[in-house]
Amino acid sequence: MRLVSVVVPLASSIATVAAKCVSAGCHALNEPLGDAVFSRGTPVYNYESKNFWSNTEIMSPGCVFRPQSSSQLAEGLKALVGANAEFAVRGGGHMGIRGSNNINGGVLVVMSNLTTMALNEDKSILSVGPAYRWSDVYAFLAQSDLTAAGGRLGPVGVPGLLLAGGINFYGNQVGFGADTVINYEVVLADGSIIEANKTSNPDLFWALKGGSSNFGLVTRFDLQTIKSSKVWAGTYTVTARYVDRFLDAAAKYASDIYDPKSHIVPAVVPGNSTLASVILFYNSDTESYPEIFKPFTDIPTISNTLGFKTVADFAAETGEMVVEGINDVFVAGTVKGTTYKELHQGISIINSTFFSQLPKLYKQIPAANISTIQLDWQPIGADWMKASETAGGNALGLDSSKVYLCYAEVVEWIGSAYDHIVAEWIEETTYAINNATQKAGLYDTFNYMGDSAGFQSIFPGYGEKNHQKLISIAQKYDPHGIFQKLMPGGFKVY
Repeated sequence: MRLVSVVVPLASSIATVAAKCVSAGCHALNEPLGDAVFSRGTPVYNYESKNFWSNTEIMSPGCVFRPQSSSQLAEGLKALVGANAEFAVRGGGHMGIRGSNNINGGVLVVMSNLTTMALNEDKSILSVGPAYRWSDVYAFLAQSDLTAAGGRLGPVGVPGLLLAGGINFYGNQVGFGADTVINYEVVLADGSIIEANKTSNPDLFWALKGGSSNFGLVTRFDLQTIKSSKVWAGTYTVTARYVDRFLDAAAKYASDIYDPKSHIVPAVVPGNSTLASVILFYNSDTESYPEIFKPFTDIPTISNTLGFKTVADFAAETGEMVVEGINDVFVAGTVKGTTYKELHQGISIINSTFFSQLPKLYKQIPAANISTIQLDWQPIGADWMKASETAGGNALGLDSSKVYLCYAEVVEWIGSAYDHIVAEWIEETTYAINNATQKAGLYDTFNYMGDSAGFQSIFPGYGEKNHQKLISIAQKYDPHGIFQKLMPGGFKVY
């Protein structure tokens, strides 16, 4: 970890700096775009500045800029660049990293009114704006017996998921959600609006598939739809006595994902009574309890919501797990292997290390203030990565000869007084897990952006070649580093 020397200014100096920042950005926007700029105290400001999933994301921007179109966003971006003013950009508002999509003093750009939602003539392509969350998308598509490779929780935002890569229910059939995007409309730092696809700006097209907002602001995603009337899906929950058997089932599935219509998200949830619960998803409107899920469904259950339902209904069901108005942190990590033995060892190391650290957290935070603690895994195997390659590839750099078990540590709590305690504990726990998996020869540097914490690095985990390629593409489309310097939030390629 790097130690940075910081000079702390007096409170009056901080206020002066903040006022200058507000003046530079908000005043620059007011003259040409006053109707779309909202100052502190206005109803729009009060709503948009708090329209985030988690309290962790709440900050105090100097003003809110809510463009009505991509051209108005482009004009506003030119004004901000001309004023050398800092800004943040919020799409769905689900990334719970302080400062990733909000800002103190500067301009908060919100995508709320970029509301494209339309199918092409044969309904094979959906054009969708960055205003939406996946619950909106699924509800719209369900009217046509369609769906998309999007978020598994309805409240997750469209742009954040797709620009991070996009883990989704259909990964073993179509790859990452980003692999289903066929075109992006993008506002560049110089205010120009371009299209990025296989034939127009193909390097940018590739970079946006996992490279986040390092190149421009996406104002429309054109993505392939998936025919779907209903799927067989739900959550299957077992008690603590079956955790070992549950983890064994997860390793068996990961080591041999022979049925591409399947998808799982196994999780262990500690608490007064530890539970193990798995999201099971099967892309069929006729087949239930497929053989590939038998290692899970043979375990006695205390709760089972499995059944035929639309993706819209299932995303609403899983979305009920999302608790609004709490403080949270997600941390990502990955182990990789090729055999059941290696993958089971990786899962076991992660689980045992995480649980061994929990007493330290419980000693410092009252149980009543802990909303959720969870550890979950996402297996990504050969079918998933081959589907990505067939679609043209992406920036994530995964190797189809390996099976990746991406995991996420989740802590959600009540009360900002515990922020520092959780931050220290989660970093210590993450390093302990990484050291243990490294020692076992199972560690991988890949961190899935959508589940990562602010202290983690992302792009080195894509591999040196892909990382350098992303840097060069960012320099080409944003030669002055506007999205690196004036937009401080988010994961940067440099």
